[in-house]
Amino acid sequence: MTNLNSIFSASVSLLNADLSLDIGATIEHALKIEELGVSPAFLGSTSMAQLLEISDKKKLIREIVKHKYQSVLIGTGCNSLGDTKNLIRYSLDQGYKGAFLIMNPSYYSPDDTGVYDFFSGIIKAIPCKIVLYNFSKLAAGYAFSEDVVKKLVNEYGTECFVGMKDSTGNLWNNLKINDFNMLVGSEIDLLKNLELGGTGCISATTQICPSLARQVFEKKNQKDFEKMCAIRRAFDSTKNLVTSVHYFLSLSVSRYERMLPPLTPLSKEKQKNLLNQLKEIGFYPERKAA
Repeated sequence: MTNLNSIFSASVSLLNADLSLDIGATIEHALKIEELGVSPAFLGSTSMAQLLEISDKKKLIREIVKHKYQSVLIGTGCNSLGDTKNLIRYSLDQGYKGAFLIMNPSYYSPDDTGVYDFFSGIIKAIPCKIVLYNFSKLAAGYAFSEDVVKKLVNEYGTECFVGMKDSTGNLWNNLKINDFNMLVGSEIDLLKNLELGGTGCISATTQICPSLARQVFEKKNQKDFEKMCAIRRAFDSTKNLVTSVHYFLSLSVSRYERMLPPLTPLSKEKQKNLLNQLKEIGFYPERKAA
């Protein structure tokens, strides 16, 4: 099941030397982060989901369902409506009972009508729970409007459209819908989101400092919150969030360096700047052997 009153990690995918998905290592990474207090959200943008083969996604989903995560999200959004429905059906057939994190297709400059048709097409074919993923940077510039979200909820209910991850940032602090879970895409907005009635956060960098993120979520301590925000800002400053997360994790285990094209490693200059900022915060990684 998926408890959206929580804090999630946009979990990374680990790759084999041939760049195929390493299912076991990807699961193991998420389990370690969960033990430190942060639930996994698989197959989103940080997971390189749009670059992974459908067959690898299905293998991962099959393994996810075997593990008893306290709370978990699976991203099934594809540019193809058919592939999106295929992955949802497969997940449900495997016994998955949680929600699906889905972004609209990232081509053809969509508008509200087209996005409504995409999501209503999913629900009409397969009743399920969907968390809308609002991220204009990766979605052909499209940001969900208040009108289209309310139209989807009014027609299909919050039993189907259960919430949103707002990484664009245009709705989390002003969209009001009863029983609709709002999660921000950055820890920087977490406490304000909770004050406004939101339920949590889904972030790439909560897997960098999971214990701290869980502590902030539960205790709302301002000093801890400021440190967590400083860590997030250091990663944001690279302008390459996914690659900077991979780089940081690779300082302990070198295989985290592997990414799928067209992603490329963080430049040496950005590596240095990131580590300098983290050192100033007092959050500096131990370098370990691979």
